[in-house]
Amino acid sequence: MFRLVRYYIKQSWLLVVSAFVFGLLLAVTNSIWSGRIEQNKNDKLDNLMSGLIADAEFAPAISDIQIDCAKGKFVKVNVYKAADKSGRSKGFCFNASGAGFADKIELVIAVDAKFEKVLGYNVLSSNETPGFGDQIDDYYFCSQFSGAPVGQLVLNKSGDSKIINSEIIAISGATVSSDAVVSIFNSFVEQVKAKTQEEGLLSDGK
Repeated sequence: MFRLVRYYIKQSWLLVVSAFVFGLLLAVTNSIWSGRIEQNKNDKLDNLMSGLIADAEFAPAISDIQIDCAKGKFVKVNVYKAADKSGRSKGFCFNASGAGFADKIELVIAVDAKFEKVLGYNVLSSNETPGFGDQIDDYYFCSQFSGAPVGQLVLNKSGDSKIINSEIIAISGATVSSDAVVSIFNSFVEQVKAKTQEEGLLSDGK
């Protein structure tokens, strides 16, 4: 009986030590790679913003805006001002996110200098279903947002996707992912505009 107890104690210590060692290794690995992962994400953000507003220099305008996504959930948003070489505002870019079909969808949204029209969006991160939900990054769907008015958008299953207005035509077979993008716009854009106005950053002074 005593030998059996000693055996179990010995095995327990091996388990505790192993768990500690593996936990330490994971922590060290995360510490080493977290900085690089964050830098890669920032580099991607810069590239995506440049793709939305060409020939512009981007500078932080407002940091850590608290966006109310309903049900008591808040998301931090960073707003970047795009300016030409003379310093004239060309618009704003900001991050936005929401739940998709498979996982969280993260977008970079661009608007004009008066925050009246959407210039477009790019996908920063998404794990939507290949061949269906991942088409939120395709021109057919993305192009409907370029030139759309800032305000509440409406998703429809059918219609003319070439008409640019507040109506967005869903991707066939990927209504949930399409709705997720529209919901992200409806949750973030107007709130970010209100904060930008509050800070007096719009080119018309309003």
